[in-house]
Amino acid sequence: MTHETPFRLTYSTMFDPPEELHTQFAQAMDTLKQNLGQEISMLINGEERVVAEKHTERSPINTDLHLVTYQKGSTQDAQDAIAAARQAFPGWSRMYWDERVYLLRKAADLIDRRLFEISASLTLEVGKNRMEALGDVAETADLIRYACDQMEAHRGYRAKMGKDPLVGLDSSNTSVLKPYGVWVVISPFNFPSALTGGPVGAALVAGNTVVIKPASNTVWTPSLLVECFRQAGIPDGVINFVTGPGSTVGNALVESKDIDGITFTGSYEVGMDIYRRFAQGAYVRPVILELGGKNPTIVSKHADLDDAAIGIARSAFGLQGQKCSACSRVFVETEAYAALVERLAALTEKLKVGDPTERDTYMGPVIDQASYDDFKTFTAELKAAGKIVAGGEVLSEGALAKGYFCQPTVVADVPLDHRLWKHEMFLPIVMVHPVKDLHEAMLLANDIGYGLTAGFYGTETEVGWFYDHIQAGVVYANRPLGSTTGAWPGYQPFGGWKGSGASGKNAGGLYYLPLYMREQIQNQVRRP
Repeated sequence: MTHETPFRLTYSTMFDPPEELHTQFAQAMDTLKQNLGQEISMLINGEERVVAEKHTERSPINTDLHLVTYQKGSTQDAQDAIAAARQAFPGWSRMYWDERVYLLRKAADLIDRRLFEISASLTLEVGKNRMEALGDVAETADLIRYACDQMEAHRGYRAKMGKDPLVGLDSSNTSVLKPYGVWVVISPFNFPSALTGGPVGAALVAGNTVVIKPASNTVWTPSLLVECFRQAGIPDGVINFVTGPGSTVGNALVESKDIDGITFTGSYEVGMDIYRRFAQGAYVRPVILELGGKNPTIVSKHADLDDAAIGIARSAFGLQGQKCSACSRVFVETEAYAALVERLAALTEKLKVGDPTERDTYMGPVIDQASYDDFKTFTAELKAAGKIVAGGEVLSEGALAKGYFCQPTVVADVPLDHRLWKHEMFLPIVMVHPVKDLHEAMLLANDIGYGLTAGFYGTETEVGWFYDHIQAGVVYANRPLGSTTGAWPGYQPFGGWKGSGASGKNAGGLYYLPLYMREQIQNQVRRP
């Protein structure tokens, strides 16, 4: 795709796409809307499985819109998927690593070919605007390719070590990273493409077999990815797909003694519960968790306030604030406080909220009734404690009456001991507060159980100080494209510290793929 110069879609470039991208998205959306209501099967050992109980998935844009019907799987379905993955593991794990790389790159190419179709499903299913949806799917393919690139760069993670200094004997040592076995990927509603396909791609290229369990309100998009993996030639049983409630299907996966590793993205509470329950096995097994954030932006009195305001707005209100990386706390030196709040409020009030299938919509609906109700509860609480300077209302008139639409909301002057400074709301709400200096801002920014992303606006010298002191896994400085958001494989790998992540290694980065493997040292002694 070109736009005078070659165009590469990322979360940094998405704000100025070529016209062709809009045209193809609109065409895909028209086609998709004509084929809604189809039934999605589970996939176990290469066979499609349907069960008696079904669930209807509806769009948060308009709850009258029936998107798909999916299977309400059972504990037995989960156990069958695990057994299939276990049976397929020996053949898949012993395949030459470059053969797995070939198949996974083929899957990434197929995802690219279906970019617009899958993105359109994301918009209807999650409520993402078209650029956010396209970014989610493009990132999926790039995450898979990056895992393949890392496997290739390390030649299958096989490396010669030092030779033992034995007289009269040749004693060689080789380090080999090998897959664990059966891996579960439990993906979230907000990035059902990238946070399904990315971990699945890493687990598979490492040689594990996989059971996928998507969030119950976003089953459609992951099912399309499974089609791409199958079409690429991934063997039966290597990838399995089960759907249904977390209380049955999810619990069966987490509590199984036959699971060797889990990747989960979601809330801190659910993730920590998974971590504790998975620890009840006979030995320690790997758990890769990404558990949300309460991400701060610090603004110096020396900052470019226009860059700061637009960067904060983009990070606070992209995907309706339903990103783990969304900016939700802003600490501004007093000298710049009033001017920044004015700029941020003005930008916020210009954002269009509405049907995300329309080109000029910036914010679609929040995901469900519970989030919609939370927005009303939180904004009422914040209005009583401080001042709402922009937004603060739900939108329920006319074409928006059957969806979950909320205004982007900026709140000022809430006391720093208020509970919502530390509670992850996961909604389009950002709180702003003045500070006497940057040291106070840093203390407030780090005084939290999360540590996912953070942003800063100020001078070059101040940026160095910020990097040295902030406690977060992904940090940005002077970025108008988003103060706390924008991660991309090979550019800004994504992961968190403290309560935001379990591994200390970021997805889409240099150290992520080895998390899906364990080391074996092979010693061989020969007589000369």
